[in-house]
Amino acid sequence: MTISFFQASPDIIKPYALMDLDDTLFQTQRKIDAWNLPTSKAENLVCASVNKQGEPLSFMSQRQASFVNWLLASTELIVVTARDREEIKRVRLPFNSWQVLTHGAIVLTQDGKLDTQWQQRMYGKLAPLQEKLGQLSQLFTQHSSSDNSHLKFTAHKDHFNNGTENKELTIYLAIKHAQKNHQALIQLAEQLPKLIRNFDQDFYVHVNANNLAILPHTVHKRHAVEFLLEQHLESSRPSFGFGDSLADLPFLQLLDWYGMPNHGQLHDQYNPQHLK
Repeated sequence: MTISFFQASPDIIKPYALMDLDDTLFQTQRKIDAWNLPTSKAENLVCASVNKQGEPLSFMSQRQASFVNWLLASTELIVVTARDREEIKRVRLPFNSWQVLTHGAIVLTQDGKLDTQWQQRMYGKLAPLQEKLGQLSQLFTQHSSSDNSHLKFTAHKDHFNNGTENKELTIYLAIKHAQKNHQALIQLAEQLPKLIRNFDQDFYVHVNANNLAILPHTVHKRHAVEFLLEQHLESSRPSFGFGDSLADLPFLQLLDWYGMPNHGQLHDQYNPQHLK
């Protein structure tokens, strides 16, 4: 067998960079202050996303902006985010490759269109769960409208096509706490399997900061990334990615290399102080 040794080559093959967005590449001012991020003085901040009124909402530090610029120039940047198709429009970054949205329920092609094969697959998985999702929606709508509730409930929906019909389907349910009480959301997450019959059979719960998501097992970033790797991405090209959340870890583990920012849920989970 002939053994070859590495030789530097000017022919660069761009790796795939599969990147979470919020709290990985940018974050709100509140989190910038909480994490004490370097190079984040007001004069260094770059607006990365806006709210529904078009006002600046999330920002990149000087280092983060440099990192994103490097990613755009040196890799094929693929978005992997919980943001849905409306929310991603409020991110002011020039994406031009595949996008995994809504926790993996939506896959957009390189030209921004819905991937037909993934659409049909998700239609078949989500349609049978609509009755249960509707019951959960009704339960939380009633609860969040009560006078003493601090919960803000949203049902995330999108249109899916199975080849013969197009339907708006509920994908997952999101709950926030008005006072940003993270512990209250954790307690709610622990109660859900007890409150709702056969909850664990169809759903899982993810809590990160002030976001609680109730998701069908079929909706996961890992499933969508696995689909991309098998069906659309070139196997000869290397891949790496970053994410801040425990929910990111399963998709990251599909890649050749992966990591996390030095802040956020994943970092806190694997902080050496927690491993003693």
